[in-house]
Amino acid sequence: MALFACMYYAALRPAEAIALRREDCDLPATGWGRFLIDVSRPEVNRQWTDTGDTHEERGLKHRGRDDVRPVLIPPTLVKTLRQHIDEFGLGPDGRLLQSERGGVASTAYTEVWQEARKLALTPSQVASPLAKRPYDLRHATVSLWLNAGVAAPEVAERAGHSVDVLLRVYAKCIDGQQENANRRMPTP
Repeated sequence: MALFACMYYAALRPAEAIALRREDCDLPATGWGRFLIDVSRPEVNRQWTDTGDTHEERGLKHRGRDDVRPVLIPPTLVKTLRQHIDEFGLGPDGRLLQSERGGVASTAYTEVWQEARKLALTPSQVASPLAKRPYDLRHATVSLWLNAGVAAPEVAERAGHSVDVLLRVYAKCIDGQQENANRRMPTP
């Protein structure tokens, strides 16, 4: 749940969420918190890594190796992560999200996601592209922020994109937002 919450409430990429360490998080007892994102751990074929691990530690996508991206996180996510830490603890290296054996969480979360879709959505929604992949949580959040009127430069910064990429890739319509758009549209 914490992984999916990070992807939805903070628009993190899965590899960024998997790499989160306690030291990267400000999780106050109340109010907004903050992540300082500086590492990504994408899953790769172990034959392509120097260590033989399936998750290679890398810098942030499209940024310098030492760059850090601050991301404000809403109280709901702060609470979820505090509960997650209380229930599951931290990995040996301080990471929030770990496998059952204390290692790096794998892409097995995709299988969990597919099962959750079947439980949460109608059969026609399951057959549609709606929330097809866990990564779609990130797309939904960024699109939701844009549709809510948050300035594109602010959304781009939080998501770790340029404004150009943000508007080209993420500026989507959110199901059910048509009435809001109709109210905002000036009529001649």
